[in-house]
Amino acid sequence: MDRISSQRQEYISKAEDFADEFLRRSKTILPTVARACLVSTFLEDGYRMWAQWGEQRDYMNAQWGCGYFIATLFVITNMLGQLTGSGLVLSRFFVTAACGTLFGIVCLQTVAYSILWDFKFLLRNMSLCGALLLILAESRAEARTMFAGIPSLGENKAKTYMQASGRILVVFMFVTVLHLDFHPLILLQNIVAIALMGCVTVGYKAKLSSLALVLWLTVINFYSNAFWMIDSHRPMHDFLKYDFFQTLSVIGGLLMIVLLGPGGLSIDNHKKDW
Repeated sequence: MDRISSQRQEYISKAEDFADEFLRRSKTILPTVARACLVSTFLEDGYRMWAQWGEQRDYMNAQWGCGYFIATLFVITNMLGQLTGSGLVLSRFFVTAACGTLFGIVCLQTVAYSILWDFKFLLRNMSLCGALLLILAESRAEARTMFAGIPSLGENKAKTYMQASGRILVVFMFVTVLHLDFHPLILLQNIVAIALMGCVTVGYKAKLSSLALVLWLTVINFYSNAFWMIDSHRPMHDFLKYDFFQTLSVIGGLLMIVLLGPGGLSIDNHKKDW
């Protein structure tokens, strides 16, 4: 038993060394890649509002009977809010305002598209909110780096809560990709995924667990949401495309955890005091 435990610890140590090396080699581009992945669903949806203007307006009018003026206003708000917010996040200007705008868009769509009553899509939208919280946490870290000599006035605590909340919410995405199947391979996959989700949630070996989930979710995304394999005129094309970019945004959130670490409210942080 001691030998098995020792070997397991050795494998984990090697995996952590790999994760640290990956972070060291990619630290100059990882923030940009994480941000680009994170806002990808907003960019895609903002473009879709432009490309399918009439269809989106007609859908909202039919769904809510709100009239063409309100329906058109909804489409414009969605399009401009998502494209402007994403652009500001990528350029790192007014990040707090940009994230607030994108939060508002997520809430607006949750109500407008009746996502409140769709458990799967509600969890995914909550994951998006978690990813946005991690962007806010990163922007707080950058602000403190720029003004290192100025008192933080509690920003450390705010950043800590943002990281903890974002870390927990991001994990909700994985609940939607688990399959209730007792096939040995699917069962093993679910057990491993739940274990990794638990590690990210409590902040135990969070960087390594997040990186493993990035790899796993990337494979699932390209396999299950291959919208480019379906004719663009078929409804399934748009559905898979939306799902693909939404999943990509959660991958961006996980990369933010790899970049920032789990934060103060985590087992990894408290282990330093043991």
